[in-house]
Amino acid sequence: MSLEKSYSDAISLLQTLISTPSFSREEQHTADILYTRLSELGLNPQRNQNNVWAQYGNDPALPTVLLNSHHDTVKPVAGWKKDPFNPLVEGDVLYGLGSNDAGASLVCLFETFVQLSALNLPYNLVFLASAEEEISGKNGVEEALKHLPAFNFAVVGEPTEMQPAVAEKGLMVLDVTIHGKSGHAARNEGINAIYKSIEEIQKLRNIQFDRKSDWLGDIKISVTQIEAGTQHNVVPDKCSWVVDVRTTDAYSNKEVLERIKSVIDGDVVARSVRLNPSGIDVEHPFVVRAKLLGLKPYGSPTLSDQALMNFPTVKMGPGKSERSHTADEFILLSEIKSAIEIYFKLLKDLTL
Repeated sequence: MSLEKSYSDAISLLQTLISTPSFSREEQHTADILYTRLSELGLNPQRNQNNVWAQYGNDPALPTVLLNSHHDTVKPVAGWKKDPFNPLVEGDVLYGLGSNDAGASLVCLFETFVQLSALNLPYNLVFLASAEEEISGKNGVEEALKHLPAFNFAVVGEPTEMQPAVAEKGLMVLDVTIHGKSGHAARNEGINAIYKSIEEIQKLRNIQFDRKSDWLGDIKISVTQIEAGTQHNVVPDKCSWVVDVRTTDAYSNKEVLERIKSVIDGDVVARSVRLNPSGIDVEHPFVVRAKLLGLKPYGSPTLSDQALMNFPTVKMGPGKSERSHTADEFILLSEIKSAIEIYFKLLKDLTL
């Protein structure tokens, strides 16, 4: 493996991607760049909307491994002192929007795929640069997977300081409506939906789940928005809240939803149950190899495209999660170099 060339090529590709705006649902230009680069390398890319992939090996007798990261970004927040689209290098630091989340992971997995495609692997390998991750969009990895083979395992590139996240919390957003009865506020009439909501919210706060996650702790339920009432002298007959639910690999989203519905006296509707928690056996060959390299498995509280994959996955990539979506986002060049080397070591002799 030519680490220096892979490192140089990864930096060059990342700088090109940073200089090309790629907000979610607007990633067509970075998709063009990735497709062209794979074509120049003779890797026969394919594309569906703004998802771009290439496959090495197509032996049905072998397992298939996916290397995935996303090429969309959030919009720059207020507070940038540097140009978010100027890939500025200062010493070991490369600044730019999407450099940490998840451009560095993307280009490192890209270069790892290029290097591995020159070897005789004991598995088929697919590299996928997906769209719409930042908004959990339906035209991102969820759509791409419909056009790809079944996978036995995936590495999902996100900033984890190159430690393997072996579990990840899922997400549900619930819309809850509590019904009362309207009346005049000056008289003792009506059923106040706000007062009733206080009781129901307390039930939600006291809800217990028997099964615990080894990596992710407890399920986290937070009421984050509430709305009721039309005017000061009318007892409100309806109170609506929004609930943020962070699920763990101890339960599926549907199981958690049914438990909440059984407790709350009101209408409970999930906007979606598709963003499920994920987890992988710590004895999985990839995780075992990671531990042998001195890497430390952990549980991640943040959501990624893992939530849309119904096969074993590990989330792992260069950079730090706390840099994501911040002003003057950056990645260290040394982190990129180290990541390519670690990815290659973990994957070149992986046996599933």
